[in-house]
Amino acid sequence: MTKAPAPPPASAPIIVAIDGGAASGKSSTARALAARFGLLHVDTGSFYRQVCAKLMAQRIAPDQTEPIEAGLAAVTFSTQVVGNTAQLLIDGHAAGDDIRSEQVNTHVSHYAALPAVRAALLAYQRSQPEVARKHGFRGVVMEGRDIGSVIFPNADFRIFLHADQAARAARRAAEGRVDAVAERDRLDTSRKAAPLLCPPGAVDIDSTHLTLEEVVEKLSALIAQKLPPLSSC
Repeated sequence: MTKAPAPPPASAPIIVAIDGGAASGKSSTARALAARFGLLHVDTGSFYRQVCAKLMAQRIAPDQTEPIEAGLAAVTFSTQVVGNTAQLLIDGHAAGDDIRSEQVNTHVSHYAALPAVRAALLAYQRSQPEVARKHGFRGVVMEGRDIGSVIFPNADFRIFLHADQAARAARRAAEGRVDAVAERDRLDTSRKAAPLLCPPGAVDIDSTHLTLEEVVEKLSALIAQKLPPLSSC
């Protein structure tokens, strides 16, 4: 049977905010929810990775405040929608595979901790629900580390995913990726600008012993109270 068309987007796009540390399951969960509910998937971690890669390519270190501020003031951020995912374009250029490299993994938290970097991306991130509406999506599922606390503190759904460090390190190893999970946790939770935390009132889920499917089902039941899933027929 032909898949039923999606209903027209609501006037106010639904916002699902998912926060959590590295390898907590944010991306896989967000992608599954985006497909199930007709939402635009927005991976804000990739935005910070892209900015990190650009600054590193320009040989600008995290402690070089003035060059960072000048460099970010000179760039233009825009969005390219590929499938149901929002991709950041910096001066019209999309991210390359280098943003998932070991080098970027090592340094991204240092750049992401800088107030200048977070301020540069703030308005851009907040523009994504309107991007979703214009492209016919019902809203956004946005993942990151400060979505429910800073970017969209009044999101329709605020979710915090976490898992113990051993489980998260094992997940990265299974993906064939090198990622200093413990060190990134330390940097992300201790930074002064928008630290990683579970926002008050958010749905807190420990995914250590849950499968991806179990996490998705828990959150789908929650979201379906306000937004019915798309027909699977």
